[in-house]
Amino acid sequence: MRTTTPNTPHIRGRWRQIGTAFAATAALAVAGLGTAAHATAATATTTHKVSTKAIAAQVAKAHVQYEKAGCGATPKKGFAACNAFRVTGGTTAFMEKQAALKGVTPKTIKPNAASDSPTGYGPSDIQSAYGLTDAASSNGSGETVAIVDAYDDPNAEADLATYRSYYGLSDCTTDNGCFTKVSQTGSTTSLPSADSGWAGEESLDLDMVSATCPNCNILLVEAKSASDANLGTAVNEAVKLGAKFVSNSYGGSESSSDTTYDSSYYKHAGVAITASAGDEAYGAEYPAASRYVTAVGGTKLSTSSNSRGWTESVWKTSSTEGTGSGCSSYDAKPSWQTDTGCSKRMISDVSAVADPATGVSVYDSYGSDGTGWNTYGGTSASSPLIASVYALAGTPGSSDYPAEYPYAAAGTSALNDVTSGNNGSCSTAYFCTAKTGYDGPTGWGTPEGTSAFTG
Repeated sequence: MRTTTPNTPHIRGRWRQIGTAFAATAALAVAGLGTAAHATAATATTTHKVSTKAIAAQVAKAHVQYEKAGCGATPKKGFAACNAFRVTGGTTAFMEKQAALKGVTPKTIKPNAASDSPTGYGPSDIQSAYGLTDAASSNGSGETVAIVDAYDDPNAEADLATYRSYYGLSDCTTDNGCFTKVSQTGSTTSLPSADSGWAGEESLDLDMVSATCPNCNILLVEAKSASDANLGTAVNEAVKLGAKFVSNSYGGSESSSDTTYDSSYYKHAGVAITASAGDEAYGAEYPAASRYVTAVGGTKLSTSSNSRGWTESVWKTSSTEGTGSGCSSYDAKPSWQTDTGCSKRMISDVSAVADPATGVSVYDSYGSDGTGWNTYGGTSASSPLIASVYALAGTPGSSDYPAEYPYAAAGTSALNDVTSGNNGSCSTAYFCTAKTGYDGPTGWGTPEGTSAFTG
């Protein structure tokens, strides 16, 4: 996922299109997640029953191919590039599940084709998987989740409207005050230049907030470029405008300057700031390594016959594609992090769905390829999802750094412990391999309700 020089932020979650959807990861990476709630609702009353074993067998047959596509101009030193992973053929886990429920053969996504309907998880799936159904219907009103990205997506509001309309969510527009788009200086009229590559990332982020916290207001802050300074300035602007929850779906190689960036851009007491752990498999990235943010890893999310109805493992597609994790080389270990193998900041804290093969539905009409309904993955999906869970949980304490909240709930039913899978090879096992309790790839686990995300 990193295509830039050290100290360049990378888009942490990869925009991935599964089937007809983009799952994008960028040098500043965005992560995706979701389930097609609409499609789920459409089949909820079916009388056709297929065994869990049959569903698993069909899912096992699924073959998803990804296409890596560049987005934006060739990056200069100090800037991040964007790499999108798009499913060019095959079926997604959601498509397999729906087909199994109907007792039919799943449709196959045609290469380079966008779909006219979702092929990934939607709001009802996300809320079900993470125990958020009741909270999503009653909480979040009055809270604002900010999304920080680079460049302008001119169709952001219109695409958001299409997504929310399809899933039966309330309108979220500029006119009703729910949606606001500004530049890194706070201007609503003087916006950055448009970029079709970053547009997919922005759609992913906005749709994930909508799926997780339908009642939340959304603030999209667009940096004028994908540099550390401009993205950091956009974070500061989001906080200045009142957002108590800020998602960053980008990241890059660590550097000795990171502690300076910490104090300049990410040190905001009373604000829950999330950052994608990365999409290039094992390895630490920044700003996820900042002790002032919640580092969000990624999982593979699948339906199950267990009491939860879902199961998760570490997201790893290949040796170069999967959730990031690791021990920071520069950032000091926060007092609330108590693992003993890493003397500095350890990544991640928590996690959520990120595998594009079990990805989320996203609607994007301005993307660099395959516009329409796409399926995305990457920690670019999990970061805005977790930021939205914080919003459902309520405003953080004014002097708190909410990254510590999940640690107080460690080992309780408030988090789903992810105990299987790895994202690579490492000398200290838990840095890259899931286990009972804390581990690098998934942190303390995934949300089961909101109680682990409140002080």
